[in-house]
Amino acid sequence: MFGKALDGFMDKKITGKVIPIGYVLITNPIRKEAPATFDYFKEQGVEVKVISGDNPQTVSEISKKAQIENADLYIDATKLETKENLAEAVKNYNIFGRVTPTQKREIIRILKEQGRTVAMTGDGVNDVLALKDADCSIAMASGSDAAVYSSQVVLLESNFSCMPDVVLEGRRVVNNIQRSASLFLVKNIFSFFLSMLAVILSFTYPLKPAQVSLIGMFTIGIPAFFLALQPNKEKIEG
Repeated sequence: MFGKALDGFMDKKITGKVIPIGYVLITNPIRKEAPATFDYFKEQGVEVKVISGDNPQTVSEISKKAQIENADLYIDATKLETKENLAEAVKNYNIFGRVTPTQKREIIRILKEQGRTVAMTGDGVNDVLALKDADCSIAMASGSDAAVYSSQVVLLESNFSCMPDVVLEGRRVVNNIQRSASLFLVKNIFSFFLSMLAVILSFTYPLKPAQVSLIGMFTIGIPAFFLALQPNKEKIEG
């Protein structure tokens, strides 16, 4: 009933002088931690691209408030009709508006084809295709179930500002595994050469299994345990 009444009202033409008595302003608030978060990723050499279904100029203005680098470089994705045009836009623009779910996935694939490691954040059903194709997919817990189930990482507080801590924890785990693995490598090399020496010189292997386990506990097991807990913020290389 209300819909019919509204349609009837919209069909009527407004006559006479129209005097505006006010206006409604709708905007997306920026979290106060956002600029610091994006500055951190800029320092780490991470390029940030904003892919949205909203008006590109609106997305650009919001991105400027968040202090995203080159936020003034925006484009309307409805004008990108071919994959070649989209690939060229990915090179030259950081802000994309009016992007369809399929185009989001294509942008992720193009970045990967360029040799990039791509992380994608999203919270809606229209982000699922891109999340599945990204090297690292991150969803907000407050988002849709489809996005949450399609992602590798879920931010329980739905706050992107915790991402630097996630990155540092990942570095700590990977770097400490590498350090701990070096202990096992040294032990295996030592055992190999000792075995070869025993074969060449025809003498009995000098260590019994119980002795090897005991040596391994003090030279590998205990040190590796403490190494795994050490803070390590160095970039992952190799």
